[in-house]
Amino acid sequence: MPYLYRAPGPQKHPVPKDARITHSSGQSFEQLRQECVQKGVLFEDADFPANSSSLFYRERPQIPFVWKRPGFWQHSEWLDVVIDDRLPTFRDRLIFLHSADHSEFWSALLEKAYAKLNGSYEALKGGSTIEAMEDFTGGVAETFATKEAPENFYEILEKALKRGSLVGCSVDIRNAAESEARTPFGLIKGHAYSVTGIDQVNFQGQKTELIRVRNPWGQVEWNGSWSDSSSEWRSIGAAEQKRLCHTALDDGEFWMAFRDFKAHFDKVEICNLTPDALEEDALHKWEVTVHQGSWVRGSTAGGCRNFLDTFWTNPQIKLSLTEKDEGQEDCTFLVALMQKDRRKLKRFGADMLTIGYAIYQSPGKDEHLNKDFFRYNASQARSKTFINLREVSDRFKLPPGEYILIPSTFEPHQEADFCLRIFSEKKAITQDMDGDVDIELPEPPKPTPPGQETEEELQFRALFEQVAGEDMEVTAEELEYVLNAVLQKKKDLQFKKLSLISCKNIISLMDTSGNGKLEFGEFTVFWDKLKKWTNLFLQFDTEKSGTLSSYELRSALKATGFQLSHHLLQLIVLRYADEGLQLSFDDFLNCLVRLENASRVFQALSTKNKDKEFIHLNINEFINLTMNI
Repeated sequence: MPYLYRAPGPQKHPVPKDARITHSSGQSFEQLRQECVQKGVLFEDADFPANSSSLFYRERPQIPFVWKRPGFWQHSEWLDVVIDDRLPTFRDRLIFLHSADHSEFWSALLEKAYAKLNGSYEALKGGSTIEAMEDFTGGVAETFATKEAPENFYEILEKALKRGSLVGCSVDIRNAAESEARTPFGLIKGHAYSVTGIDQVNFQGQKTELIRVRNPWGQVEWNGSWSDSSSEWRSIGAAEQKRLCHTALDDGEFWMAFRDFKAHFDKVEICNLTPDALEEDALHKWEVTVHQGSWVRGSTAGGCRNFLDTFWTNPQIKLSLTEKDEGQEDCTFLVALMQKDRRKLKRFGADMLTIGYAIYQSPGKDEHLNKDFFRYNASQARSKTFINLREVSDRFKLPPGEYILIPSTFEPHQEADFCLRIFSEKKAITQDMDGDVDIELPEPPKPTPPGQETEEELQFRALFEQVAGEDMEVTAEELEYVLNAVLQKKKDLQFKKLSLISCKNIISLMDTSGNGKLEFGEFTVFWDKLKKWTNLFLQFDTEKSGTLSSYELRSALKATGFQLSHHLLQLIVLRYADEGLQLSFDDFLNCLVRLENASRVFQALSTKNKDKEFIHLNINEFINLTMNI
């Protein structure tokens, strides 16, 4: 699965005018339109052609479609989606979304843009209403289970509609067979309804709460109390009926008593254009921070806290809450975690992953927290549940302080890109704990003068003289022979033979004279490195399997002096780990040699060119470049 590399850290909250161009030509809507005007032709979209590939990714058309011309925010960024105006029809009628007025096409064109964004019309099938609400508004969602809704649920919905929030509702299904099954009261299970109004009427001397719901089919309505033709309306005067826009048409829109609404519908989804709490009257100016990230198998896809051995490897984001809410002791913030592009990836067999997040009190270190921290510390807050929805969002109140937010899938090893939005009433500072590279390599030991060598060092010198010969220098071929002979005798290592290329890389790292060989002093320094690296490999081989889990690689590399960004870790895992996400010792050795070579070259270039303007790469970018070569 491809991942879009982004600079680490929080990003500016985008606005519609910053919409990123998505057309393959690199042209914006205005540019494409101008080109068509100049050529005198109607636009035809090669990115989303008028054929079956744009309609379905798995299904096949059951009828012959004819494309005719009539005569959009996603993942926290606004997108400029360009389409042509050809629409799929059958017998001169639109196949999918259409207006009651057959000469009105805006809804069908909007649907086509949305289908293009997700890869096909079929990719729009099923799912949660809230997805489309967020995509078309850039808003933030909250979900309520009607059977567990707060006491002031009526007031919450009333306030939401007054603010222009989008409100949807649905009846749950227990299995696939119940999908779109009709209840005895005329409601369709698993169907996406919208709430269009809420009001009260005087009925039999009492105030009765009503709610208006719409079936997007434009037909099939509620047939219980307060339905279009029910007897309750006879007790309501004509003026009151007019105020409520009551009609007895089978147009899909109907009133029902609010108590019946809570009894018969199971879920209500509200998309707010701002994160202002619907339980309060005050409006606030919200600060928004956005983080884009990825869960990558073998490096950052650690799963939830149930999987302690890998949980700590998930992306970690530091959240600093510095100011209390006005007149309060706590800080209010909302966290919304969204998995990206799952509809677009349906054609490749991808489904919605089960996602959520946990929030921990920060111990005050500006570094990625290790396994032991999570072994001994409980979370301060977390998402209500891990669930297979595109987005999970919850509202929290915590005391001022520093916290670590960890987004994850429920199961480890599951890959996806994600977008994390943090809304706070007061300015909050966020920091990606996985974006920095820090290298602290120990100074190599100075060689012992010949007359002061220990017995072990004397034996080591004799071995070197035996291998090196008269010139007292080791070539790559000779180094290959001696390293393979020594390492293959270690029974606690899973070892493949070192290649000649690997030994040339080692010589490149250690050769200070530039003659392509290792002198005794250089060989001694490398041998000390090798012993240290071997001991660390065995230390972090927690299962004593002779291999190193890719999830332990971050800790092992840090112990050798390399603190790497999550992106570099992902590159290393892709290059060196096997299908079981394990690294043999020679893979580990090759990785370390390459990292030391890259950091040494960077340091030399930086020192040599510190006053010159053409060195713009930082260490992260430089190692990223060299690891890709």
